[in-house]
Amino acid sequence: MKIVNIIPHAISVPLETPFYFSQGWVKARSSLIVEVVTEDGVIGWGESLCHGLQSPLIAASFIEHVFKPMLIGRDVFDVEVLWEEMYNRTRPYGQAGAAVNAISGVDIALWDAIGRAVKQPIHKLIGGAFRTEVTPYATGFYRIEGANYPQDLITEAQGYVANGLKALKLKIGFGVDSDIELIHQVREAVGSDIKIMADANAAYNLGAARTIIKETESCNPYFLEELLAPEDIVGYKQIKNLSKTNIAAGEQIFGKHGYRPWLEQSALDIIQPDLCSSGGITECKKIAAMAQATNTTLIPHVWGSGIGIAASLQFLASIPATPLSLNPIEPMLEFDQSSHPFRTDLIFDGIHYANGKVAISDKPGIGVEVNTEVIDRFRIN
Repeated sequence: MKIVNIIPHAISVPLETPFYFSQGWVKARSSLIVEVVTEDGVIGWGESLCHGLQSPLIAASFIEHVFKPMLIGRDVFDVEVLWEEMYNRTRPYGQAGAAVNAISGVDIALWDAIGRAVKQPIHKLIGGAFRTEVTPYATGFYRIEGANYPQDLITEAQGYVANGLKALKLKIGFGVDSDIELIHQVREAVGSDIKIMADANAAYNLGAARTIIKETESCNPYFLEELLAPEDIVGYKQIKNLSKTNIAAGEQIFGKHGYRPWLEQSALDIIQPDLCSSGGITECKKIAAMAQATNTTLIPHVWGSGIGIAASLQFLASIPATPLSLNPIEPMLEFDQSSHPFRTDLIFDGIHYANGKVAISDKPGIGVEVNTEVIDRFRIN
């Protein structure tokens, strides 16, 4: 089944109420949606993640000027061959970052096309499903101008719990003392049965991270995420065993080559590759195998549109618990609750949450249909 076109759709929508985190203000939600068209009329959809301050035009340029000329006329079923060729072509000026980010979107679209062609969900094509539903954790707690902190964040946490969510990830990175206070206050507000995590988005150095870890241990956080910069593998090794709290990172680590030293050196308790940025289905399955070989928990980072969420659910279905047991520690879905004008409309609201669980679709490909009217409305390229 030959590829006849690859179309990168850069879409972006300004937010009515911008929000901020430790690295700056998010004034728009953006994404790079990848459309792969085949000679048989089958269309596959993928996504290259746009972090809060990332333009979708970066990945679009890689696809338009590098990958599209390489892949036209190739067979979508050669998906792993195509991945390695894309990586090898961009190796002199890629290896990580925007290059692998763009490959991820193409790879997901190829897998979606394969699934739609053979009428199977992606998880059936990559080994089957260990689970049919997954526990989500609410990602939110971004800050807006003029709000009352920490009280508004406590109210937000209580709202998620009232909606049946059993796990919450706070945004920290706004100062060591205020972060410690927030974690303590949210723990007191939601009780001991709710999992609490916190994400600093690489805001701190080793000393500050050490203080936060030690001063919040009594709150029993499930994990603390990206306390340090993603280049600081030595720092992560120093903070990993300071307390019983799991140390997590990985949304800014790319591909099997990027993850290799982190796993070999046991630098993290939990790794967090993003399917839409760390290599797509093809590469993230290899990262998952490496994690399993080192008995390291994998909980994917997820912050994209509905396409990215749907694809991540297919990936999550295929991840074994590490290790398998009678009562295993299961991976969770990062369930973004922050403002996003097209997240659900893009997939006709195709993600189903009920009773504290998100269902994993058994429909072909990524398991959802794509609303092209949303793409047309918000396209910027």
